[in-house]
Amino acid sequence: MKYYLIVGEASGDLHAGRLMEYIKKYDNEAEFRFFGGDLMEAVGGHRVKHYKEMAYMGFIPVLLHLRTIFRNMALCRRDIVEWAPDVVILVDYPGFNLKIAKYLRAHTDIPVYYYISPKIWAWKEWRIKSIRRDINELFSILPFEVPFFEDKHHFPIHYVGNPTAEEVSAFLNGYHETCAAFCARHGLDPHKRIIALLAGSRRQEIKDNLPAMIEAARTYCGPQADYQMVVAGAPSIDDEYYQQFLSQGDVVKVDNETYPLLAHATLALVTSGTATLETALFNVPQVVCYKTPVPRLIRFAFNHIIRCKYISLVNLIADSEVVQELLADRFSVAAIRKEMGKLMPECPDRDTMLRGYARVQNLLGHDVAPENAARIMTQLLREHSRPMSRELKDIELH
Repeated sequence: MKYYLIVGEASGDLHAGRLMEYIKKYDNEAEFRFFGGDLMEAVGGHRVKHYKEMAYMGFIPVLLHLRTIFRNMALCRRDIVEWAPDVVILVDYPGFNLKIAKYLRAHTDIPVYYYISPKIWAWKEWRIKSIRRDINELFSILPFEVPFFEDKHHFPIHYVGNPTAEEVSAFLNGYHETCAAFCARHGLDPHKRIIALLAGSRRQEIKDNLPAMIEAARTYCGPQADYQMVVAGAPSIDDEYYQQFLSQGDVVKVDNETYPLLAHATLALVTSGTATLETALFNVPQVVCYKTPVPRLIRFAFNHIIRCKYISLVNLIADSEVVQELLADRFSVAAIRKEMGKLMPECPDRDTMLRGYARVQNLLGHDVAPENAARIMTQLLREHSRPMSRELKDIELH
């Protein structure tokens, strides 16, 4: 069968690449064509456009590149129709992908599957109308999305497992380096415990959060202290950018070793995102730190506009406050320092958090998400073979 995939960022390239690998396991005649990245290309097939030529985030960048975005969308629509795949698989990236789905539903018979469902539970819940109308099958990697879509909106979805849980488990099963060896490789003191600082993957996140994280952690670190700070360097950020924050020389940065760092950390300060879930899966107690502009306005929006109670995946999955979220008006060096003190070894709040982590891990389950999704997708396609895509309804594609 012929599979057309569309992703718009690096994480989508990773998830789609692994999905393609497993599709080949269940369909040895699979052909791929895609808007994607290097990891997808390594699996095989034809890349039409690299996601780096499409990834514009924020109001101003999108506005400045509208002509390019529209041109990419027209190319994508035209290419899908000309290639006539058996299915189009959308991966996250809802602003672009939902428009493609709308077009395909209106003008073709090509089924549309959505892998890694749009996070409409947090923002733009009205998108459920287009999902209901234009998406044939929805695949989720977050267990709390099942009641949201099925109970609240009566739209059936497939929870296939969580890729992050699987990746962490696979890493831990194959990682045997001692803490002393890790410290030796990075010039760390093997007799001191590690406080990991995960300040995000974008420059603005790092600029906003890392200085406060370092200042708070210094309370517990120093020549005579029992702890040392280690920053997890983001792969897309160069060393020079970090140096403005690390100039005092009491913080070590490691690159491309977030998992080894978490494997040996005693405590972590984490900017919200997938890193909060990764930290929980490594059983490292954490404080979630997220500085924002106009914090009171953000708090108002969070309380009255944004449709979710938490910002960290850990708390969203648990549906309770397992980790402290120091967001917006709750963010300060003093608050970070106070929460760190509660999570030191032998402190009761540390044990409470670890019990919460166990609940999260149980809710995620042990399925291999891309394999589960690939198995279901190929089975559905075989059971519901579609007619040939009908001709366009007098639509200009150019």
